[in-house]
Formats: sequence, structure tokens, C-alpha cells
Amino acid sequence: MTNIAEEFGSFVFNESVMKERLPKNVYLKLRQTIYEGTPLDIEIGDVVANAMKDWAIEKGATHFTHWFQPMIGVTAEKHDSFISKNGHGKVIMEFSGKELIKGEPDASSFPSGGLRATFEARGYTAWDPTSYAFVKDNALYIPTAFCSYSGELLDKKTPLLKSMELINIHALRILRLFGNYSVKRVFPTVGAEQEYFLIDKEISDKREDLTFCGRTLFGAKPPKGQDMEDHYFGSIKPRVSAYMKDLDRELWKLGVLAKTKHNEVAPAQHELAPLFTTANIATDNNQLTMEIMKTVAQRHGLCCLLHEKPFEGVNGSGKHNNWSLSTDTGVNLLEPGNSPFENAQFLLFLCAVLKGVDEYQDLLRASVASAGNDQRLGSSEAPPAIISIYLGNELTDILSAIENGIKYGGKTQANLEIGVHTLPKFQKDNTDRNRTSPFAFTGNKFEFRMIGSNLSIACPNIMLNTIVAEELSQFADTLENCTNFNDTLNKLIAKTIKEHKRIIFNGNNYSPEWVKEAEKRGLYNLKTSSDALPHLISQKNLDLFKKHHIYTNAEIKSRHDILLQNYCRVLYIESKVMLDMSKKQIIPAVTKYIKNLSETAISKKQIFSNIDCSLETKLVTLLSRLSSQLYDKVILLEDTISKIPDYPDPSERSIFYRDNIIQVMKEIRDIADKIEENTDKEIWPYPTYSDILYSV
Repeated sequence: MTNIAEEFGSFVFNESVMKERLPKNVYLKLRQTIYEGTPLDIEIGDVVANAMKDWAIEKGATHFTHWFQPMIGVTAEKHDSFISKNGHGKVIMEFSGKELIKGEPDASSFPSGGLRATFEARGYTAWDPTSYAFVKDNALYIPTAFCSYSGELLDKKTPLLKSMELINIHALRILRLFGNYSVKRVFPTVGAEQEYFLIDKEISDKREDLTFCGRTLFGAKPPKGQDMEDHYFGSIKPRVSAYMKDLDRELWKLGVLAKTKHNEVAPAQHELAPLFTTANIATDNNQLTMEIMKTVAQRHGLCCLLHEKPFEGVNGSGKHNNWSLSTDTGVNLLEPGNSPFENAQFLLFLCAVLKGVDEYQDLLRASVASAGNDQRLGSSEAPPAIISIYLGNELTDILSAIENGIKYGGKTQANLEIGVHTLPKFQKDNTDRNRTSPFAFTGNKFEFRMIGSNLSIACPNIMLNTIVAEELSQFADTLENCTNFNDTLNKLIAKTIKEHKRIIFNGNNYSPEWVKEAEKRGLYNLKTSSDALPHLISQKNLDLFKKHHIYTNAEIKSRHDILLQNYCRVLYIESKVMLDMSKKQIIPAVTKYIKNLSETAISKKQIFSNIDCSLETKLVTLLSRLSSQLYDKVILLEDTISKIPDYPDPSERSIFYRDNIIQVMKEIRDIADKIEENTDKEIWPYPTYSDILYSV
């Protein structure tokens, strides 16, 4: 039996491998860059590259690739072999420091949002030594940043690293004010829970919508969905269990901290949760996780769906981003301790989050905007599009006492009494969990629950890091220049609570009453991507990114345009697939069934002149009416699509999709699903929800 502890990270060029294979002085310099943020010493490049190459070849690698994350939300890679001519008709295996540190992929085919002209093709990738290289599929993968020839950021990794350095700078300023000089670095830690669906690949391949869109555009509800609430945390089926075991092993080899696995709420839905790590490594690992999930699924004859809403009528899939701040000495800065009321340092960091989320609600909402996530947010399994913070009763009471200048009662959490003497007693947490909240404090971290399962976690964490760093910098400016630290600190915390308590909501975020209450409080309710994405380029947010050198105005504008273009392209593909399925599958199938029913009625009449054919007549009448309505809506959708070129601006085009295309698509689906409910299953042209959700 394989020793998991030994196998974990066995395909990763991690610190233990570096320590073993690098000269001590080189190892120490590289370690200093990784853990202390010192500039990379270019002189050590050849030594590191050679050691990395020898190790990778031992692991079966023949090629290397600079692995980066362009603005489209997936990873990219170009593979080069280690071979080099030796002048005698033979080859040697070489890998230089120059090849390790810098790559030159063609940047012309990646979207730039106007940052460069199409003919300007040169781009650069730069080694990110803070994220370990690894071997996969016989290639050495080197995590890198990606920029244009003129230096514009073309990826998600670089701004994430910038935001991490930013929050380190200002968190250290705060810690120094509290007399802490032992901490050298503060870094955001992230654990990204990943939800997904597993369905049979043979069945999936029979549906054009699943093939091209990753979700079903049609599908009548099955007799049983998640009504019985018996799938969540239920026993894992053998085929799924085999997949999960294989997935764990593949992820562990690559150093991904896969920890928890279980069935989710909807039939065929599951979840994987990792342990916490630094935000950049967590982002890399989550991209790897999504890729490996799909690859392993194919081995098992399965299809892994990461779309936010693959099936109507059952839960969609999210990605819960658990975010906190930790020091290099192992302290979680969002840990309240036993007496949160007296923990001024914790309260100040908590206030930075409250203030940041309140002032930049729109940025957080925009960071999770996509066509798929629009369908998920606001449903019964996902938070609404309104950003609010859940703190729980105790912390809320503490903040209220501070705001009002009164002494907190100092309640301590009692042991949980279950009422069975043989069961252990244990202390309750200082907060409950609120699964309806988009941004919930869960004891020593915040869980951002709005991210869609298919999205990169880079953008939400860039936003979180930047807005909290901005508030910490303001706090530090105030406290560093005061004459009475304690008095100024107390007033600052109380003032922040008073001005930003509107963002705190501990109730049911699904309730209609909350929507009305949020409007009274002046909170944003940006229901769609078309509503949310323009906020990326509001002056307030442009000023924030420019001030902290996270993005230039041109760089954030490019991301705004790319996200809107992607939103429109997704909906365009879905609308075209819907037309294709309607005209080539659904309408022919229902026409055939109507023909069968009509011929059955005629045959009955010919044989039995007095027999009642009302059943066939009613079905023919119903299906003829529905199919006629469907055809009319299909023609309407075609006509509506033809008007898209009239809206060249991505913002206007996205609004046109939102207000016109989506509505017609919904009407087509409603009619088609009614037709499915009344059509012979043997004639229906593709697998139904019952086939898909209960096939594994």
C-alpha cells in the first residue's frame, strides 16, 4: 500500500527537493525570495534550472512549459523539449536559467481588451518562484506571470501577487503599531471549496448543449430532484468513490492539499475542499484541481461539469473562498481569541474588512460576474447578488457595545449540552454558520460564497486583498500620526463600526424582506453581469487600483471589456446551440410523435368505427400547438440574434443579451420542456434529466 505522506508532493519541486538538490547558498537565496519577498537573484538561475531539469527528467519529463493564467480564466502552456544538439548527430538534455526565468509565448491570440493591437504578438512569461514547479504528463510545469512586450499585465497571477505584497506592507504597519516586530511577512491564506457534478460520459456525449455549453439548455424536471434532501452527505456510490480516490491521489502527487470530499445537495453533485495555503498557491492549485477533475473523470467514463448551473430546478455549483490573514510566525490575524471584546488588534483587522467590503461591495460583486453565475446567484442554493457580511450574534453584540461606548457583558460560550450523558461535551464556536450569506465570518476566516464553480479565484482574492489593504493603510496613517494611540484606536474602531454597520446582516439573505431592507440601507443589488461589470471602471475603483499600482486604468478597462465580451460570447454560443437543438432535434421528434399519434387514431377508426380517439386527438392538439409556438419563438430568436451586430460596444451588447436574447431563450426552453413532458421517451432525441442525474 502506498504511503500517502511519502507520495504527497512527490511530483513537486518543493522546498525539501530544493534543499536536497541545490547548493546551500543558492537554496538560501531562493528561500529568502519565496518567504521574505526579496528580489530574485538572477545569478542563481542556471544552477536552479539545471537541478530542476535533472529532477524532472527522473520523474519522466521530456519537456518544460511556462504555465500561466491569461485573462480568459483558464491556464495556458506551450511545451519545449529539453533536447539540444551536441554537434555529432546526437542530442543532450539542457535547460538554462534564461529558459527558466523568461519565456516568450505568442500573445496575439489571447484577448487583451485593447491593451495592444492584434499584430503586436510578443509576450513574456516570468518565473514565479513563490509557486512550486511540478511535473505532469511528462512535462515540467513552471508557474509564471504573463505580460505584453510593453509591460501591460495580461494575466491573473501578476495582479494577485501585487495585491498580496500590498496587504503585507500595510498589515505589517498595523502590527508594528501594536509593538510586534517579530513578524516579517503577512500573507492572505485561502481554501477554495470546489463543487461539481459527475455524470455518465456516454450520456453527456449525446447532448449537444452539454458538449458545447457545459450545461443543459433544455430539460423537464425529473420525478425526483433534491426533494427528499437525501443526497447531501449521503453514502458515496461505488463509481463516484473510485473517482474520488483516484482524484485525491493525482492531486496529492502534485502537492494539492485535497482534504474533504462528500456528496452535495443536488443528485450527482459533489464537493472537494482543500486545506488552507497562501492565496497564489491556492489559486494555482484550484486551477489544477479543475483540470485534473475533468481528466480523471474521463478515465472513469464520467464527465465532470463545473458550470455554475448545469441543471434547472436543482442546486447549482459554487466555489467558497475561505480567506484569512496569517503571519510568518503562524498567527491568524482574524482569530478572535477567548475575549474578542478585549482583542483590539483583531477588532481593527475586522473593521478593515467591514469597511472595505462596505465601500467596495460593487468590486466584490463584479469579481464573480459571469453568464453562468448570473443563473446561480439568488437561487435557493446561492446567496443573492447583494453583498452583506454575517458576523454572528456575539461579534455583532461586541461591535454594538463598542459603537455605543458601553461595556460588553463578556459572555463566554458555554459547553454544548446534547442531553446524552455518554456523548462528549465541547465548547460551542463563537458564531453559528449562515449558509445564505455571501460573505460570512466563520470563526477565524471569511467565507466568500458568491464565486461560481467555473471561475478562477484570482480575481476575487485580488479584490479582497486590495480593499482590505486600502483600509489598513488608512488606519495606519491615522494611528501613526496620533499622540494618544489607545484613545485614537478606540475612537477609530467605534467610528468605523458606526459608519459601516449597514453591511452586517445576520438573517436570511434569501428572504424578500432582506431585499427591501438592503435597498433602504443603500446596498447594491447588481443582479446581472451587465449591471455589475461597469462598476469595475467607476472612478472610485480606478483610483483605488491606480493608487496601489495593482492595475493601470488601461489594464482594468481591458478586463472590463474582456469580461463583457466573454459574457456575450457565452450567450451567443448558447443561443446558437438552442436553435440547433430546437430545429434539428426537438421539432423533428415532436413532429414524428404527432405523426405516430395521428396514424394510431386513423388506424383505430378504420378498424373500430365507433372507438373513442379523444386521447390521441388531445395530445395531437396540445403538441401541435406547442410545436407551433416553439417554431415561432425559434424564428424570433434567430431574428433577435441578427440584431446583435448593431451593438458593437460590449456594454451595450451585454445589455441587449440580458434584455432580449435571454428572455427569448427562456421562453423557448419553457415550451420545449412542456413538449418533452408529453412526448414518447423513445422518440425524444436526447437523454432526459432522469437519465443524466441518476446514471452514475
